[in-house]
Amino acid sequence: MPERSQGVPAGDQSDRADTLYRRVRMGVWMTPVSPVIQRRTGRSTVFLGVGIVLTDTAKAVAEAFVTARREKRALDSYPGQAPTDLGGGYAIQDFALAFDGREVAGWKVGKINPPLDGQLGANRLAGPIFTDSVVTVAAGESPEMPVFADGFAAGEAEFLLHVAAGWDGTVPQDDAATRAVLDAVHIGIEVASSPYPRINADGPPVTVSDYGNNYGMVIGPVLEGWETIDFNAITVRLDIDGETAGEATTATMLDGPLGAVRFLLGNLAARGIDCSGGTWVSTGAVTGVHEVVPGQQVLATFADHGTVACGIVAAKPA
Repeated sequence: MPERSQGVPAGDQSDRADTLYRRVRMGVWMTPVSPVIQRRTGRSTVFLGVGIVLTDTAKAVAEAFVTARREKRALDSYPGQAPTDLGGGYAIQDFALAFDGREVAGWKVGKINPPLDGQLGANRLAGPIFTDSVVTVAAGESPEMPVFADGFAAGEAEFLLHVAAGWDGTVPQDDAATRAVLDAVHIGIEVASSPYPRINADGPPVTVSDYGNNYGMVIGPVLEGWETIDFNAITVRLDIDGETAGEATTATMLDGPLGAVRFLLGNLAARGIDCSGGTWVSTGAVTGVHEVVPGQQVLATFADHGTVACGIVAAKPA
């Protein structure tokens, strides 16, 4: 049977919440992209960047997303003032993490395409993957993975890289140094889903605000020879109900899975998020973001290295 992951602790959530709110009260906030200057205006703190996000508003948006996810229900519209820059998006994400309180097993990384990458000052984004949404499978298994049927849902074939426990906070600068901080690489599927149907269409800051549009991860077989393998040499295909939805290699993915790890570690370090206990990195959709609906079957094939599968089902309240 597929195994629901016990995950890798990402630090005590109560400590994280205390740190987050203390930073806001002190008027000190750094985004993973650029400094965001603050000033106090009565009960609210104003984040001054490309966009303006009131702390009270950011908290309300975060709580609305977390509540909708807990209740397994869609949102017809964005629940408040949408962020217009990445700093605003990560502010909402961080408030959501503190409010949510669940253990984080890893992080998804997604690509920001031109021209938005230039406008936003980054070509990738990140969001948490919670332990209770991670499933480890043996060969031939196909777990049921829930999505928001009336929100957004997609399946993505990805390389899953694991940063070993003991990372000292130094962001590696090249591929050799990046491999040195890893202790495993697997093939897998990211299940992207959000209560908000326009989570991707409304732009990267909005995507970031709701956990980067992540709703689960399927960990498949170990990628044999990962210590020296050329990721670009592996052709990846994703099929939905037996029909090919996309085929590509990591050559289309900026600086590839290892570059995604470097981005993620820099992002977390800038946000003050500790992952010294180890963390998974779902490094990006190799063949693209392929929308799915409940009832469909997803199969990711990594040439000469195995397959990973899952079924898509509607998320339902407990």
